[in-house]
Amino acid sequence: MPMKNKWLQIVLSVLSLGLAVLLVIYLPQIVRALTGKPVSWAEIGAVFGALGAGEIALMTALWLLSLLAYTFVLTNSLPGLTNLQGLTLNAAGSAVSNLLPFGGAVGVALSFAMTRGWGFGNRAIVVMTLVSGIWNTLFRFILPAVGIIALLVAGEAPNATVANAGWTGAFAILALCAAVAAALYWDRAADLLGRALDRITGLLRLRVHAGEHFHKLRADTAEIVRTRSLGLSLGMVFFLGFQWAIMAACMWATGAWPGLAQSIAVFALSRVLTSALVTPSGAGIMESGVVFLLTAAFHVPAAPATATALLFGFWTYTIEIPFGGLALGAWALLRRRGGRGTGAESPSAISKAPQ
Repeated sequence: MPMKNKWLQIVLSVLSLGLAVLLVIYLPQIVRALTGKPVSWAEIGAVFGALGAGEIALMTALWLLSLLAYTFVLTNSLPGLTNLQGLTLNAAGSAVSNLLPFGGAVGVALSFAMTRGWGFGNRAIVVMTLVSGIWNTLFRFILPAVGIIALLVAGEAPNATVANAGWTGAFAILALCAAVAAALYWDRAADLLGRALDRITGLLRLRVHAGEHFHKLRADTAEIVRTRSLGLSLGMVFFLGFQWAIMAACMWATGAWPGLAQSIAVFALSRVLTSALVTPSGAGIMESGVVFLLTAAFHVPAAPATATALLFGFWTYTIEIPFGGLALGAWALLRRRGGRGTGAESPSAISKAPQ
């Protein structure tokens, strides 16, 4: 990387982290500007001070279970990877993504370094990156539809027009996800989607054969998808389920519980906002969105709502940085000592894909 680009990346990273910190520091002012409801750090601190040891222990257990659940996404996308290796890989990658804007690219490079150190070949690592990325994207697309449906079933739509628009939008999202999933399974669906992509790029006058690239992607991932889709899907369901449980525990502990359907909708919004690229993992933006929805739509008092957002942000963002740093440090130390990595098996015991 040229020195100029490296310094630009450093400057952007510092600015992005600085913005995230400022958004959190000035969250009470942001809440007041968005909702008109005053809240102070003293009120938020009082809510935190009322948390009991049992509530914190429950959140800790749910957080650890969510990390364990995601290891099954990685072990199913890279046969031969152990759960302990998957935990190390996910923790280190999350720490990088949570510190850097566009940290996903750095995370991929780190994943290559770690998995190659455990004896896996390039092709297997590429397939793992593609498959786990596809499953993450599909489920994050599905989440808003689930949130909309939960609210509609709970009768939260103010009128029939809004309800109809909600059902239409939710099913459109699910249909899109179903089309992508079908394309990964069946040749005919892949052909249709590939031709559609070629038409779109043709209309945009892009010199890219999207259909050809799509088929290459499908060829690389077809075997894993065909044989391990159930494990991948269950891993994502339990991972997101435990993350929702963390949010629910935060809501109960702070007195911000809005109802089951409403909690699902708030959780769905929080996961969408983590995709914001202005700050690493949407830090600061996610908290603002959660508070706004809780207070403006579900009439939760400002102090409990803000405490919930900050507490949930801690369990899904902040704590991952030191935890990932420890995981990365342990991997680097073991690698330096000549080991294969945390929990690694001997090369002969690892199932490798062809180079």
